[in-house]
Amino acid sequence: MRVLVTGATGYIGGRLVPLLIEAGHSVRVLVRTPTKLDDVPWRDRVDVVQGDLQDAEAVGRAVDGIEAVYYLAHAMGADGDFEEAERNAAQTMADVANRAGVRRFVYLGGLHPDGELSKHLRSRKEVGDVLLGSGVPTIAYQAGVVIGSGSTSFEMIRHVTDVLPWMPTPRWVRNHIQPIAVRDVLYYLVAALDIDADVNRTFDIGGPDVLRYGQMLNGYAVEAKLPQRPISPLPVMTPGLAAHWFNAVTPIPRKLATPIIESLQFECVQREHDIDDVVPRPEGGLTGYRRAVRLALTKMRKGEVTTSWRSATLASTPADPLPSDPDWAGHTVYVDDRLRHTSAPPEAVWSVVESIGGENGWYSFPLAWVARGWMDKIAGGVGLNRGRRDPKRLEQGDALDWWRVERLDRGRYLRLRAEFKSPGRAWLEMTVTPSDDGGCDYHQRAIYFPQGLAGRLYWYGILPFHGVIFPGMVERITARAEREAHRTDSTQANSTQQNGSRAPAHEEAA
Repeated sequence: MRVLVTGATGYIGGRLVPLLIEAGHSVRVLVRTPTKLDDVPWRDRVDVVQGDLQDAEAVGRAVDGIEAVYYLAHAMGADGDFEEAERNAAQTMADVANRAGVRRFVYLGGLHPDGELSKHLRSRKEVGDVLLGSGVPTIAYQAGVVIGSGSTSFEMIRHVTDVLPWMPTPRWVRNHIQPIAVRDVLYYLVAALDIDADVNRTFDIGGPDVLRYGQMLNGYAVEAKLPQRPISPLPVMTPGLAAHWFNAVTPIPRKLATPIIESLQFECVQREHDIDDVVPRPEGGLTGYRRAVRLALTKMRKGEVTTSWRSATLASTPADPLPSDPDWAGHTVYVDDRLRHTSAPPEAVWSVVESIGGENGWYSFPLAWVARGWMDKIAGGVGLNRGRRDPKRLEQGDALDWWRVERLDRGRYLRLRAEFKSPGRAWLEMTVTPSDDGGCDYHQRAIYFPQGLAGRLYWYGILPFHGVIFPGMVERITARAEREAHRTDSTQANSTQQNGSRAPAHEEAA
């Protein structure tokens, strides 16, 4: 089929697209920022349309000639009246797709009980209702928490259990939840295209286990070879307090954790199993919770996490790209600009640059970085411990602690856009330029566009720290590259010497 996927840069969409291609479908994606797809392995096998779901013209271009639409977009971390924005986007898609002759919608929402719901659960239900009432036959899946390497739900469980030997938790830790492995979610999504074309309804999907949240925490502990954790439900912990608590002890930003925490207040289990009548179970059956955890941990250890919660761009974080230098004319811009020549070859310096952040650190004044990260966490930002997807390799769109990789010219140029809370917008540029002597020039720029008086006061307030942090980064990055280059040269020299002193092959054989 000719298929459109929205949300292709997200956790589920990014894993679904290659499966649809593998199944033989022709895939198109609608994305706001196509550069986020530059480094994905399936980029050259899909048709990319740039646009926003609330832009009817862009949606029209995207659905032209399309038979089925996967609607996987969701305003993660949004605040304000995001419900209306999501409803309007779904209505735009519904109206345009209906006129274009689309024959199938596939939507992924959340399990929920009847009655009053949290804002995010209510919004997901309303989006499903819009699509179901669109006139285009819709398969609206309703899933529980998704367990897989890099999923928000799994990472919350993992970090809380890894960090805390004893867990004070909200009362809803006793609520029943029916988690589902990400592989089973993807299986049902792909299979939706084989369901009879006139079916228009919701289907509950879930894994084989119904557990309390506390059992999920300790189930993870067993698979991670950790002691089981004592759990103490606290009657005073509201969803807001719980979100702050998760924000403090995990790298998950508060606004990303809040929707999940709000949903955990309810018993989220399958109320019907009608999906079994239209889609056969996966070969080998549905994946149990403990096995899903085991598979996720294995993927992490092997470095095979293809998509992650880190790829989600929070609605409240800066998203505008850095204007070109000529566009700065007439604007207030603060720049910390540093250049250093090094004898290390360009590839050695680039290796250090591309592996910066996460567990590798930022090469200067770590206490200042940690303190700024905690300040951002307290303010509800992403903080410094979001880490990185891969310890050595970056890709465009990757999250890197409180930065986002905005532009990447591998081997030469890296630009990071700040996603921390501040009264302004900030970027960090790192450039490696080869020189004639075999070394290179390392050029580093920190750029800040202040907003109002607060932005100006912020820049001058942290200027003393910049006077230590940025020179230290330049010095230590180049010094690290020089040490690595020297180590490589020494290893090669020793190898050459050993090979040169080895006897000829016929003498060794004799």
